[in-house]
Amino acid sequence: MAPLRDRLPRLLVAIRSLLFWSLVYGYCGLCASFYLLKLLWSIGTGPTQTFRRAARDHPPAGLNDPSLGTHCYVRIKDSGLRFHYVAAGERGKPLMLLLHGFPEFWYSWRYQLREFKSNYRVVALDLRGYGETDAPLHRENYKLDCLITDIKDILDFLGYSKCVLIGHDWGGMIAWLIAICYPEMVMKLIVLNFPHPNVFTEYILRHPAQLFKSSYYYFFQIPWFPEFMFSINDFKALRHLFTGHSTGTGRKGRPLTTEELEAYIYVFSQPGALSGPINHYRNIFSYLPLKHPMVITPTLLLWGEKDAFMEAEMAEVTKIYVQNYFRLTILSEASHWLQQEQPDIVNKLIWTFLKEETRKKD
Repeated sequence: MAPLRDRLPRLLVAIRSLLFWSLVYGYCGLCASFYLLKLLWSIGTGPTQTFRRAARDHPPAGLNDPSLGTHCYVRIKDSGLRFHYVAAGERGKPLMLLLHGFPEFWYSWRYQLREFKSNYRVVALDLRGYGETDAPLHRENYKLDCLITDIKDILDFLGYSKCVLIGHDWGGMIAWLIAICYPEMVMKLIVLNFPHPNVFTEYILRHPAQLFKSSYYYFFQIPWFPEFMFSINDFKALRHLFTGHSTGTGRKGRPLTTEELEAYIYVFSQPGALSGPINHYRNIFSYLPLKHPMVITPTLLLWGEKDAFMEAEMAEVTKIYVQNYFRLTILSEASHWLQQEQPDIVNKLIWTFLKEETRKKD
């Protein structure tokens, strides 16, 4: 009996792992079937429109707006990758590092670049594989360990040992991981619309509604087909994310202008521009949940109540993983695209959090 008792914990772990990966690949297959039916329907109802793509030879003027900051590039020695970022504010001021989500790039922080440059050196980064940053070809180059190291190397290059770290969506995932792995690098952590990583993985297994909302995570595990589906109908799926009734911006805040939306379409319509961003998701299930998940950094979590992709209950649960000052603010009627849709409110909440924490330390 003793050998059986000794083997039982390992057996339970193996069974749980088997069930988990069965769920991942089973749901992946369901998502693939659903999107294949959508493709066939699109081809059947409008084959010419399905494969139409407008020519976009020049970037929209907003991407080169000097009021947003200066476009800069850095090549990291260890990885050899060239990173693009936009910087505003004087060198030498405290660093505020901004990490965007999917499908975004540095431009999603345009309101924050203008707002915080008075007190900070504000840097909005194109993450690995996005925008003008290099995009390695293989999915192994997008493991979370690589993404975390990228941020550490960028910080070193900029000449800083610590920063105010702000992340939205997938950038929020990376921001949480940086705060966990390198707490000495993060003075303040601010995350928009992404829960603590362990909350996400635990919640999704227990709540079918969140599993459905996160279906794109599973769909993205399939090679090349997700990139193809995003590109058909002149990037209709990408447009829908920002403008759709259930998913888009602008219910009670600012909708994207035609020029702002075209900036996103222009960036992601470049050759190969979708593979890097989607590769970010193709390693997530082998990394989470975290074995050492606690956060010791003062943390602000901002959440849009009408987020079409993340249920607000995950925001409430996140506080159990933060062993420091934690503030959660849920904005009613706000969507997933918080910093673009409600920039004035978001900026005010960030200012309050930064100043309030400073006063606590004095």
